[in-house]
Amino acid sequence: MRLMSIAAAALMLAATGGEAAAQGKSLKDRLVGTWHLVISEVTAPDGKKSFPFGPKPEGVMMFTPDGSYAHIHVAAEVPKIANNHRLRATPEEYAAIVRGSIAQFGSYTVDEERKHLILKIVTSTFANWRGITQTRLIAKLTDEEFVNTNPDVGAGRGSATNLYRRGR
Repeated sequence: MRLMSIAAAALMLAATGGEAAAQGKSLKDRLVGTWHLVISEVTAPDGKKSFPFGPKPEGVMMFTPDGSYAHIHVAAEVPKIANNHRLRATPEEYAAIVRGSIAQFGSYTVDEERKHLILKIVTSTFANWRGITQTRLIAKLTDEEFVNTNPDVGAGRGSATNLYRRGR
């Protein structure tokens, strides 16, 4: 529980940090590159916090200069398939993998004035997202950190805040 509190505090600190070092370029230009997931936090309407990919998630979000993106989040606890055959897992193994991961790709634009990242999803491991558009608030974007907030993670679950660090 202490780890979760530290992670939540780190998210809050990251979201309120300065952007001085990254000023001068457009938000879109500053997004280009590879970002590694540090933590993903969902805040329910009642204020309760959860970490859908666990305390040490693995993930990446990549943005190209021409407006394409790819996004993958995987919980560190996603199980290995016991029989080592991807197409012959048990129902329980498949369920745990689906609960602990999400991937999508498509195109993106940035509303510089409103600090919105607009994702046009081509497809996703959550097929309900195929062809939809999601808007996320760019809460922080420096040379080293990127924080975005999805105001509606669906099914009334609340909002999600994701903290990334730039890849090297």
